[in-house]
Amino acid sequence: MEQMKNKENIDWYVSNFKTFESKLNGESESFFHQVRKDAIAQLEELNFPTKKNEEWKYTNISPILKYNFAPAVNTEAIKISNDEIQKHIFTGFDCCLMVFVNGIYSAELSNIKTEDGVVIDSLRNVLKTKPELVKEYIGKSAKVDNGFNAINMAYALDGAVIIIPEGKVVENPIQLLYLNGNSQVNVLSLPRNLILAGKNSQVNIIENYRGYSDNPYFTNVVSEVFVDENAIVNLHKVQNESDNAYHIEKTEVHQKRSSIFNHFSFSFGGSIVRNDVNSNLDDEGIECNYYGLYLAHNKQLVDNHTFVDHAKPNCNSNEIYKGILDDNSKGVFNGKIMVRPGAQKTNAFQSNKTVLLTDTATIDTKPQLEIFADDVKCSHGATVGHLDDSAYFYIRSRGIPDELAKSMLIRAFANDVIDAVKINELHEQLNHMIFEHLNRVEI
Repeated sequence: MEQMKNKENIDWYVSNFKTFESKLNGESESFFHQVRKDAIAQLEELNFPTKKNEEWKYTNISPILKYNFAPAVNTEAIKISNDEIQKHIFTGFDCCLMVFVNGIYSAELSNIKTEDGVVIDSLRNVLKTKPELVKEYIGKSAKVDNGFNAINMAYALDGAVIIIPEGKVVENPIQLLYLNGNSQVNVLSLPRNLILAGKNSQVNIIENYRGYSDNPYFTNVVSEVFVDENAIVNLHKVQNESDNAYHIEKTEVHQKRSSIFNHFSFSFGGSIVRNDVNSNLDDEGIECNYYGLYLAHNKQLVDNHTFVDHAKPNCNSNEIYKGILDDNSKGVFNGKIMVRPGAQKTNAFQSNKTVLLTDTATIDTKPQLEIFADDVKCSHGATVGHLDDSAYFYIRSRGIPDELAKSMLIRAFANDVIDAVKINELHEQLNHMIFEHLNRVEI
């Protein structure tokens, strides 16, 4: 039955590809359209992942397959006002703003402030005007390995292209707002993002995913990040979509010598959420840090998969993921560290800690180490429990009300992830979102 449903969904996306092609006009003559056609051919040979797949064993994606989601370009565009945009963006700091409505760039709603040599543009525009900027990179690190990846590549039309030239320090953050949903149809949003940081460059990027409709929709994202020598990229992903939405993202990162990549992942919304973050440390002196905080309530499922590939010696990686699960929600964490032969002097640390606020919330956690070098320092750990009873009674004994005491413990638990965010205004707004999502007293 599951295989039959898989086939029905694949046939749906294959049949809609012709409608998609008809809307491309001259774009169908580009080099990238052949990449799309290769992907749709792969889709016919691939299945969507099931719980029989090791990488998806804890996540049942069958609710997603109940719908035939319509690619946004095949549907009537929704109208969004600037006032509506202001409700969803992070504020209080200067930033360059790109707005995508169901994965399609809106120049009218965006506010791009260009700096010398910096490219901040939509994928669709770059493919039309300067395809040579992306030809060597797009699709090179993020391989198609399941049906979701194939759909993203086949229908890839738009997304953010950010190119930072050598030696450039971008002073203000770049905020990418993805506003998704359609009250009339079950829409499919398919951003395809590309971030290139040149040698000795620095940039802060905020990916901000929000829901516009309670009607079920599907956000299927692929992002590719290339960090050149001595470059620093801070990528903040904040996912706060509708609780009726589905969200799957694959982020592939390729780092060169002495570069630093910091990834911050905050998951609040979505019915089923899957975050895949994979980094290839392809030279010496590299630093890679992952910070993750995931909150779930009701029957939400949030699945975080990470993979750090230590391919060369003398590199450091650090992962801290924390989950706060309420009601009947479920969390999944699968973190894998690979230390390849010859990658001596590797220092890799991984931690996953989860607080269950009810007896009906659950977590599946699977830390993995695969080490093929002998001169390394690697560790991983996972803990699952409830709020600290001793600390709770101590706070209550000081006259603190019950709900406020619990909020204080939640804030303390999340503190090291939140405090890693160095954009102060974003830091404060994330703190507010934690308590808003859990319907608890804010501190």
